Amino acid sequence: MNTQEAKVVLEAALLTAEQPLAIGDMRRLFNDEINADTLRALLDELRTEWDGRGVELVALASGWRFQSAASMRTYLDRMHPEKAPKYSRAVLETLAIIAYRQPVTRGDIEEIRGVTVSSPVIKTLEERGWVEAIGHREAPGRPALFATTKAFLDDLGLRSLEELPALEDGTTVAPEFELQFTELTRSEPPAGDSPVQDGALPKPATDTAADAELSADSAPPTTDSAPTPAWPSPR
Repeated sequence: MNTQEAKVVLEAALLTAEQPLAIGDMRRLFNDEINADTLRALLDELRTEWDGRGVELVALASGWRFQSAASMRTYLDRMHPEKAPKYSRAVLETLAIIAYRQPVTRGDIEEIRGVTVSSPVIKTLEERGWVEAIGHREAPGRPALFATTKAFLDDLGLRSLEELPALEDGTTVAPEFELQFTELTRSEPPAGDSPVQDGALPKPATDTAADAELSADSAPPTTDSAPTPAWPSPR
């Protein structure tokens, strides 16, 4: 198989895949006869060939995928003008704290925000597939440690946490991150849409009751017994 034939195979697989494809997945297309470095070179060539079109090839945390170019968003939104799922400020700030200071416990989040984190806020983020418990802190009560997932990076169009926008001094949410979050939840793809992703593809909307800013969110914080460490920013 020559280079052009290999790119045609890659193109077909990527355009029809429902999820980003990792290098290992793509190697199986060729019975592992093409190594990872060669595949990456072919993908870079394919990305260049699609440059300037309405659809682009991008590398994400979990693999490669085709998605609509940002310049197409205005037009594509006209095809599915449904209201986006609405997330409260509590959800946004909790997600940002986990993203920038992970791994963190619920108590860490409460100390940073200065208010109690209601259970539905964490549940909303877990059900959305953006955060998960990755272990427990060795402290009284062994509180769960939360971190973001590859799905979170994929939805924001990022390859790693190093690509998160820098936090400004004294803030918990970077303005650019807030904009990305707003764009991410702004539109919902129609059922039966093409496998080609519309930018950062949202998952189904969650129960709005879990998203609401609950009255408990203004109550005094309840922190974990262990002192909260100064979690460094990944930047």
